[in-house]
Amino acid sequence: MGAGKTTFIHAVCDHLHVKDAVSSPTFALINEYHFDDENGKDRIVYHMDWYRINNEEEAMQAGMEDTVANIHAYCFVEWAEKAVNLLPKPYLNISINTVADDERQLECVVIE
Repeated sequence: MGAGKTTFIHAVCDHLHVKDAVSSPTFALINEYHFDDENGKDRIVYHMDWYRINNEEEAMQAGMEDTVANIHAYCFVEWAEKAVNLLPKPYLNISINTVADDERQLECVVIE
């Protein structure tokens, strides 16, 4: 909690020139953001927070399985370990560790 997950996703969305306001989806479970790709086509970023999900069954009932399977969208999942088997492989697992109040360390691992 408070390590900077939403801040990281906000920075990625800024890089993609997302048009929508980026915020934490803690209570909504999922936020959808839009941006235009290099060809002017509308693209989607899904930002999910599975913190309040108890297991894979709950995630599937909430429609998360279909969302992460969308190959035409970017999907960012906070607390993915709550239903990790729903994530299509390969995926990138990014851990954010607090080093100091103003310093974070990111560890990225490709899961195949």
